[in-house]
Amino acid sequence: MKLLLDWDGTVTVEDTLIMALREFGDWGVYLDAAAALRRGEITLHEEIRRDAKSITAPLEEVTAWLVERMELRPGLHELAERHRPLIVSSNFRELIEPILEREGLELEVRANHVEWHPDGWRATFRNGDACGTCGEPCKRADLPQGGELVYVGDGYSDRCAAQAADRIFARDGLARYLDEQGVAYEPFDDFFDVARALS
Repeated sequence: MKLLLDWDGTVTVEDTLIMALREFGDWGVYLDAAAALRRGEITLHEEIRRDAKSITAPLEEVTAWLVERMELRPGLHELAERHRPLIVSSNFRELIEPILEREGLELEVRANHVEWHPDGWRATFRNGDACGTCGEPCKRADLPQGGELVYVGDGYSDRCAAQAADRIFARDGLARYLDEQGVAYEPFDDFFDVARALS
């Protein structure tokens, strides 16, 4: 069994990039891009690209600020010790890895990249090809092949990848979406819930 964890809103209590945007970026850009994504006018990659470009602060400054403030969902350490999950995120490795380091956790991370640039951060996406299922580049391309897959997620970026798994744990937006689609999942509040269900 391979356990896959989304990062923002799943491993973290709040979304890392949204916290960074609220403090260092342009909140109006975020609101406009999020609305355009909801209307189906842009892809998730385009939303993330626009969000990142609105941040001009150095990466080190932003990551230090996040490391000080980011709260993780309870039960992560115990779950990580037992199942060695793979983190699959639409966010940036550069924002994720310092927080894992703070926690003393060495986990495999499949995520996008970002570089500081004076006129705004530049995002690089690891999956550029449109998915044959959802029609846009998505996290399904990051899923390991073979064996039972268990996916734990909470939001928009998890919709397609979660449905490729044998078992889904969902909360918030992902749970609402799966309800609408008539797809079975197990609800969770924290990682103790997930660990109990998997034991």
